Amino acid sequence: MRIGILTGGGDVPSLNTVIHDVTYRAARENSASVIGLRRGWGSLIYMDPDNIEMDPDNIEMDPDNIEMDPDHAFYLNEEKVRGFDREGGTLLRTSRIQPSEVKYHPALQKYRNIDFFEGKRDMTQDVLKNLENLRIDILFAIGGDDTLKYARHLSKLGFPVIGIPKTMDGDVAGTDYCLGFNTAIERSNQYVTNLRSHLGSHERIGVIEVFGRHSGHTGLYTALAAKPDRLVIPEVDFDIHRLAELLVYDKKRNSSNYSMVIASEGAKQLGETVVKENDKIDSYGHVKLGGIGKRIAGQLEELTGEDVMEENLRYLLRSGPPSPKDKTVASMFANIAVDSAIKHVAGKLTAIRDGKVCLVELEETKKSPTEVDVSRQYNSERYRPNYKGLVGVTVML
Repeated sequence: MRIGILTGGGDVPSLNTVIHDVTYRAARENSASVIGLRRGWGSLIYMDPDNIEMDPDNIEMDPDNIEMDPDHAFYLNEEKVRGFDREGGTLLRTSRIQPSEVKYHPALQKYRNIDFFEGKRDMTQDVLKNLENLRIDILFAIGGDDTLKYARHLSKLGFPVIGIPKTMDGDVAGTDYCLGFNTAIERSNQYVTNLRSHLGSHERIGVIEVFGRHSGHTGLYTALAAKPDRLVIPEVDFDIHRLAELLVYDKKRNSSNYSMVIASEGAKQLGETVVKENDKIDSYGHVKLGGIGKRIAGQLEELTGEDVMEENLRYLLRSGPPSPKDKTVASMFANIAVDSAIKHVAGKLTAIRDGKVCLVELEETKKSPTEVDVSRQYNSERYRPNYKGLVGVTVML
């Protein structure tokens, strides 16, 4: 059996743990080998399906005897992945390519010599042919909503796929836990706590921006842990005048004379749209968000006359090694994925439900992104977590 594995979308800590454990486990299964696919779904369109030569007499374990595009496909073994489980990022690298809706990108010219074209192309047939050429029997796709969207597409076409959920936003449907989320909360708690000394020293209002394009889970759990004064999330539009009033009130009540608010990147003011870093559209069709923290800080200074500090934590939360919990769950997800492959079970998502590791239908991810249950978890009047009536709420950590 030949397992293909790829990582798509934004990187998170613990991706390398999955890659490491899948590879080690496969090495101990006499009939299993692993092919790493570099740059996410891009690997399967950047390879020219008409230019892969496979030697039928030497397609088992020795990469030196298989002529496949080394830029995008290579054998993984214990030696290659040893120690990588301790590192952040992804050994396989990543991209935001969606093969069913490919917009022209210079990489297509670089790797495939494809000239510029207008609009979008569906390159799924290239993906399927490359998977066939590489003799891949089952594919492990590690990613968030967009990566898993294409995984569902392949699965519906009949190709065996196992999805493994990861996202700093914690918003993949079908599972109570996504890889990277725990590390994001641990880091954001630490940074928010550390910033208190600066804010108190200068008697400032602090605005801290964190992940959360559509869902406020990262902001909510950071607030539950680090206890900022206020929180604004994508699910509830906020009134900047009301927020300013509350933060001034909080500052006066604080003996150290400072206050702070956490803002999810997708939070927006009443009557406004989300703040974008620029108007460029990525390969998933998304604009790049970012800047709500800076906008809030500028408006707070104008409205309050206070000195305001803004800090964007987003990429700091992605970087560096994973937390012990993320590593532990990544190892469990890797091994139940291999178990599934051995049993010829596909079309599934590795998941945690009610505190138990399990497999659910990959189709459940179609409900992504999940959102904060505002009625139970968020106080829309006070712009902070709701601390009443939490019995029965799912703990995502």
